[in-house]
Amino acid sequence: MISQTPDDQLRAMDSTAGYGEAAEALADQYESVTFTEVHREVLHLFPAEPGSVLDVGAGSGRDAAALAAQGHRVVAAEPTTELRELGQAVHAGQSIEWLSDALPDLPSLTAEQRRFDLILLTAVWMHLDEQQRADAMTTLAGLLAERGRVILSLRHGPVPAGRRMFAVTAQETIELARKHGLEVLHLAQREDPHARPGVTWTYLGLQQERPAD
Repeated sequence: MISQTPDDQLRAMDSTAGYGEAAEALADQYESVTFTEVHREVLHLFPAEPGSVLDVGAGSGRDAAALAAQGHRVVAAEPTTELRELGQAVHAGQSIEWLSDALPDLPSLTAEQRRFDLILLTAVWMHLDEQQRADAMTTLAGLLAERGRVILSLRHGPVPAGRRMFAVTAQETIELARKHGLEVLHLAQREDPHARPGVTWTYLGLQQERPAD
């Protein structure tokens, strides 16, 4: 069992507000679109050979399962208990290591000094406030293997009722990344896969090019 300090628990609850209560509906929503459709802008950035992958905010496990099916060693970090349990049930046939861990610190993975060839953050970044985003980039850079990549999506648009989200921009994210030796491989924008009014996305591919300052 993974233990968290009260501060860790509070920060996780802040960023995942509203997800536990709506877990079943959200899992159905996530699973209604494919990994390929969601990540069509950045598919060329995923490792061609099997490697170690961390899916942060894994939700229902859609992406983790798709990557595990490709032969990757996948860790799915999901702090919302209800979503994590649904993901484990829905994708029980896939070899996925599920953890209760959350940004900005990912304390369990950081304590274990894990390293990953790819870190994926799908619809996660907007849940972190400005200081948490800065702390989270430090955490991600520390978990990357040499020449490792981060692929993340930034949500823009109206905030659903009961959720905690912040305005995030590609420029701010890129500047944070560069402070830690991460350079931009790809930048793209697209419409919402679920066709929600006013919602758009930015996709970023980052790669570790030099040691952090």
